[in-house]
Amino acid sequence: MKENKQVKRKVYGKQIFKGLLVVLSTLIIVYFMPKSETLGYSYEVGYPWINKQLIAPYTFAILKSDSVMQHERDSIRQEFQPYYRVDTSVRDAMRKKFLNSNVKEWNGPNAFLYIKYITQQLDTVYSRGVISMEEYDSLLKDGKYTIKVVEDRTSRNVVTKRLFTQRTAYEYIMFGDTARYSRLILQHFNISDLIMPNIKFDKEKSKAELDDMLSTISGASGMVQSGQKIIDRGEIVDEKKAAIIESLVRESTKHSKGDGLIRLKIIGQMVYVLFICLILLSYLNLFRSDYFDKIGTGLLLFGLMDFFCSVAASMMSHNFYHVMILPCCMVPIFIRVFMDSRTAFMFHCATVMIISSFLREPYEFLILQLTTGMVVIQTLRELSQRSQIIRTALVITLTYIVIHTSFVLIQNDEIRFDRSYYIYMIVNGVLLLFTYPLLYVFEKVFGFISDVTLVELSNISNPLLQRMSEIAPGTFQHSMQVANLSAEVAKKIGARSQLVRTGALYHDIGKLERPVFFTENQKGISPHSHLTPERSAEVIIEHVTNGLSLADKNNLPAQIKRFIMTHHGNGKTKYFYIMWKNLHHGEEPDESLFSYPGPNPSSKEEAILMMADAVEAASRSLSEYTEESISTLVDKIIDGQMQEGYFSECDITFKDIAAAKEVFKEKLKIVYHTRISYPELNNKQ
Repeated sequence: MKENKQVKRKVYGKQIFKGLLVVLSTLIIVYFMPKSETLGYSYEVGYPWINKQLIAPYTFAILKSDSVMQHERDSIRQEFQPYYRVDTSVRDAMRKKFLNSNVKEWNGPNAFLYIKYITQQLDTVYSRGVISMEEYDSLLKDGKYTIKVVEDRTSRNVVTKRLFTQRTAYEYIMFGDTARYSRLILQHFNISDLIMPNIKFDKEKSKAELDDMLSTISGASGMVQSGQKIIDRGEIVDEKKAAIIESLVRESTKHSKGDGLIRLKIIGQMVYVLFICLILLSYLNLFRSDYFDKIGTGLLLFGLMDFFCSVAASMMSHNFYHVMILPCCMVPIFIRVFMDSRTAFMFHCATVMIISSFLREPYEFLILQLTTGMVVIQTLRELSQRSQIIRTALVITLTYIVIHTSFVLIQNDEIRFDRSYYIYMIVNGVLLLFTYPLLYVFEKVFGFISDVTLVELSNISNPLLQRMSEIAPGTFQHSMQVANLSAEVAKKIGARSQLVRTGALYHDIGKLERPVFFTENQKGISPHSHLTPERSAEVIIEHVTNGLSLADKNNLPAQIKRFIMTHHGNGKTKYFYIMWKNLHHGEEPDESLFSYPGPNPSSKEEAILMMADAVEAASRSLSEYTEESISTLVDKIIDGQMQEGYFSECDITFKDIAAAKEVFKEKLKIVYHTRISYPELNNKQ
């Protein structure tokens, strides 16, 4: 009853997980999909229009480009005359200061004439206006040769160079009439103290007037009527046509912002994306239901699709129409490396179908992406070297270029190529090179293992394997033989050869703890002769738990640990089990003392390793190596494993097992073939 409840709970949990994946994927993708109408046309000013004929769907204004608007604003700012205000209190204060101080203290000859002269000159200076030297230089630097001077409620235009600064006003008074007025006498009046700026910048009024002038700039330069042809295929896109196209883009965004239209569009997007996600879910349920045994697998599959669809949608929403720059082929690459080809192509098709739904011209995008997806799956069957990624990226880029060129030739009467398209294809290929470092990230995040990692682990220079070759050379040679046998079988039946090869190299690392207790490392003396069958079985069984401990210490991946756990399954140490029964006639032993902890194999690769391990070890005990003895041994061992039910939990078929038997027989015949005897030289004449 408890087991049934656990099974039901597990099945129920899977169903919830599947439902959440579909719902979350739909919501994430729809959230990023553009809600307003986007034209999605790619073009370049000065080059031919490569898209279909563009007709105005409605009447709209031709908006000026940002550069034109900025130019007009700059022109107004350049011609604008800033406002300055006259401070009349300055002149009155300076006159009062002059009359109250200098006049009373100075009683020289012609005093009245000098006082009258200075007073008149001060009136002239302040009437024309005195401005600070800094502001004067700034006006001339900015090209402001005239300004508006406001006095009371009236304003007048004043030439900037006719204004006085404190220095020029002083010189004007001192040298205004040198024939009648002595400069030496004028110096006694401290004229420099009587000159202060009376023209000051009116910031508020200047800003208000400038804003009024800027507001008069029209944002449109004309109108386009509904049904009017904007541009036809092959026409050169000049500045004017580019402005019209950009205006249509902006107008189309406004037209599609009605609440009702947006709601309908969201509903359509949700139905479309949900339908595709349900198709993917149905495919996985029918053909790859085992992928839902691990949460990481489902998250990677739907996560890749969500990510690329969301990025493409965001690019469209921000008017970046060249989605060709997005390396969509990463989707089949990752899925092919970690899973299988059919699933890779299914999810790649789903991804490009969703992206194409919000493109204005989706057909070429679909053709390019579906073609390159097929090429990826054909060229990247197993990833074991960095150069394969470079080669694949190069092949994909060339495929893009060839298919796009073909498409242009098919669709156009004249040959017109958009060079920017080819640039984006090359950038796409460069971005694909980031697949290699991302593989490592995905391995750690989602719990996968790639062939690149497996190749690195299978290097015999690895410290753990190097240690095995030194401490347990017999076990090392046994592991090498098992690895070769397993890899050949895996190739024959379509399993992951590199995975089973690497797993075989590490499956017996637990023997490093007590190597002499295993026959392949013994030199004629067995330590088991001094132990009871129970104790001997315990030592032998411990190599599994010891192997897992060493795997943890050396950070071996979980998939490799599975080979350590399952290469004996729930089997028994039959040698010591039978020995115990022979010593205890009529008694039944505690079978747990002689049984491996397991579990039994749950994949083809694990089943292959179990068969290869048993066959290779048993083949060493044959008294003679003939075709018949090897064939009988292989059949006996593998048939016995099948009868014990070791393969009942994995997806290996009878056909696969029969093929495995044939490979084992052929390879063992080659390994143990009989050599001919070389004749000796007869020196007798």
